[in-house]
Amino acid sequence: MAEDLRTVELKVAGMTCAMCAKTIEYSLLDLDGTTDAEVNLGNETVRVEYDSSRLKLVDLEKAVTDVGYEVVHDRVTIKVGGMTCVMCVGAIEDALKRLDGITGANVNLSSEKAYITYNPGMTTVSEMKKAIVDAGYQYLGIEGEEEDLEQIAREKELKGKWNRIIIGSITGAILMVLGHVPTGIPPKYLMMAISVPVFVYLSYPIFLAAYRALKNRNLNMDVMYSMGIGVAFVSSILGTFNIILSSEFLFYETAILLATFLTLGRYLETKAKGKTSEAIKKLMGLQPKTALVIRDESEIAIPIEDLEIDDIVVVKPGEKIPVDGSVVDGESYVDESMITGEPIPVLKKNGDDVVGGTLNKNSVIRFRATKIGKDTVLSQIIRLVEEAQGSRPPVQRIADRAVSYFIPTVLAIAILSFAFWYAISGETMLFALTTLITILVVACPCALGLATPTAVTVGIGRGAELGILIKNGVALEISEKLTTIVFDKTGTLTRGEPEVTDIIGTIGTNGTSGAGNNLRELLKVAASVEANSQHPLAEAVVRRAREEGIEIFGGVGEGFDTFEGKGVVAKVDGKEVLVGNRTLFSERNIPYSEDSEQKILQLENEGKTVITIAIDGNIQGMIAIADQLKETTGDAIKELKRMGFNVVMITGDNSRTANRVAEQIGIEKVLSEVLPQDKAGEVARLQERGEVVAFVGDGINDAPALAQADVGIAIGSGTDVAIESGEIVLMKDDLMDAVSAVQLGRKVMSRIKLNIFWAFAYNVALIPVAAGILYPFGITFRPELAGLAMAMSSVTVVSLSLLLKGYVPPAKKKTERR
Repeated sequence: MAEDLRTVELKVAGMTCAMCAKTIEYSLLDLDGTTDAEVNLGNETVRVEYDSSRLKLVDLEKAVTDVGYEVVHDRVTIKVGGMTCVMCVGAIEDALKRLDGITGANVNLSSEKAYITYNPGMTTVSEMKKAIVDAGYQYLGIEGEEEDLEQIAREKELKGKWNRIIIGSITGAILMVLGHVPTGIPPKYLMMAISVPVFVYLSYPIFLAAYRALKNRNLNMDVMYSMGIGVAFVSSILGTFNIILSSEFLFYETAILLATFLTLGRYLETKAKGKTSEAIKKLMGLQPKTALVIRDESEIAIPIEDLEIDDIVVVKPGEKIPVDGSVVDGESYVDESMITGEPIPVLKKNGDDVVGGTLNKNSVIRFRATKIGKDTVLSQIIRLVEEAQGSRPPVQRIADRAVSYFIPTVLAIAILSFAFWYAISGETMLFALTTLITILVVACPCALGLATPTAVTVGIGRGAELGILIKNGVALEISEKLTTIVFDKTGTLTRGEPEVTDIIGTIGTNGTSGAGNNLRELLKVAASVEANSQHPLAEAVVRRAREEGIEIFGGVGEGFDTFEGKGVVAKVDGKEVLVGNRTLFSERNIPYSEDSEQKILQLENEGKTVITIAIDGNIQGMIAIADQLKETTGDAIKELKRMGFNVVMITGDNSRTANRVAEQIGIEKVLSEVLPQDKAGEVARLQERGEVVAFVGDGINDAPALAQADVGIAIGSGTDVAIESGEIVLMKDDLMDAVSAVQLGRKVMSRIKLNIFWAFAYNVALIPVAAGILYPFGITFRPELAGLAMAMSSVTVVSLSLLLKGYVPPAKKKTERR
């Protein structure tokens, strides 16, 4: 075979040195078919020459990822029109994947979008457009462009379908009347004359779609339906002229009504599917098209695309904030409900952050743009929701597997049924043919194909409206299987703003509690060391010192070190100052006096955290710190326990403090004195015991535990949220939203299962009836009714999914009533 040499450039992440480059080159050159590989470490690319008859792009990428590096791709979301069933999804995915440079193509039937991962050096969007159009579908533009193109195409499609429905319904009614009303012309010829032009007009889109499917070697619903209405119409023509069949084989009204009912079903389905993506369109509509900026000391309106970082943007009352930024002048209340779900406007003043898409309520503010374009919070949310809506939960594999066998099975049933009734049972050709047509038009894999994606699209969109960002379909499915919810304490169950409650000093008092200047000196020394730490307890000490007007030493002289989860050490005025917990002091062999032990026990039993201060190895005092529980913590724990979950609290605090806090909110299982790096291990131990675990944390210090859990739930604070953290991100700092997220996941999964049940039940019940199983009891199924039932099955599934748009989790209802 002749070589087909091609060259591709891959963008590679993770390279740090020349050895990295060599490792990648050797891995690529080891492939049978690679003729050259050259890494450019400077711009982090690798240029590969290879024989495309022996290797594909995915093989090259696997060679890079197998040695521990990451290939960086471009991604694009393309809007696609003309899809009707899961077979269309397969046809488009296959057409796209045949393009060189496409590494992934995932088509979502419900949102009517193709999510494509590709190498821009090998293929372009224009080539993708051609592949989609050549496969027989409509290219409606790239996601993020104006929605008008998609809307125009949808309205045109709906109008065409509606016209066909009207003409088909009127013609079908006329044909039914002609069969019973005498005319001067033989009815069969008159019926044929009326039917032929109408049938061509009605069925042309169906036969065209079937042709394209067969051309791409796919069996889909259009193929089956074309066979059904085609057999009915051809039989009628043959019967009209008494060729092979007699005049009793007149199915003109059947063929017309079948095509009409299919068009009706798809009309309703198209309208319903257009509503499944309303949430994402609503998010996209939040961003204004223009911004008022100050340029050369004048206010000018510019397109939002022309905004630059550090531009000063002016927002007047009633206007939307165009991008993310920081207020530099003025103050006003801003409605952030469209982003966070929090209904109460937030006061924004100098230095506060504002988020694009939110609404300025009552005064003029000026802010400096800090994030624009795809980097804004709103853009990240939209991208996250889009990717999640395009994901496929594992439950969809059931439907996908069923659909792959469905059409061949139905065709076999139709042929066997015809053979049985005509050749074995001795029934008339008319009855056998009617049975064949009925089976072909009643079977519907479309409902199975729509069962999961429509529910996922609507459910994830609804979550976004509620301030709950679900990042993939897998998280939805696991939410239903959860058995244990683990909460981090600080910043999750509590406000994350600890306050100093007690200062007990021993400086110059020979072990008795200090007072006055001694306590100020103790606080000053502790704050001078803690000023270099980012820990919430350290910030509480520094904040208390500043509140009391204590001047903190300017910087730490030398020897500053931190012991994660234990404390810090540094030298102040030449003396070593150690600030930390019991574990750190034990490791340093610094003993506590009996009085100190008793005082610490007393404070810890009150639910306070105690840090001890030692100077040059001698304990000089202690500071007690408490963190207030969030307002909704108790209600959230109570609701989760009512739902049957095991609730666990995990914290670095000592057992007495931790247990006291747990008692206040009704948690029985406490994992205390756990260092941050060990939290993931505790989650893993729960999983080893068979628990399916969700971990709820702040998304900042809990990344390993969030990743280890079956579902990581990152709880944010207003719009300041780490989008990368966890499978579920809560935009609002409200623990009831964690409960709502689990309830929403369960609801979506129950709706998916209901959809799949109805899709299966419909086919399992009606295909046997269409095959004539009830004929011995005098019950038959007319093809027209079968066609109507088929059309309604998909509409039913989509409508059930759309009901999720109005779903309010019970936990959310309780929050709203407060």
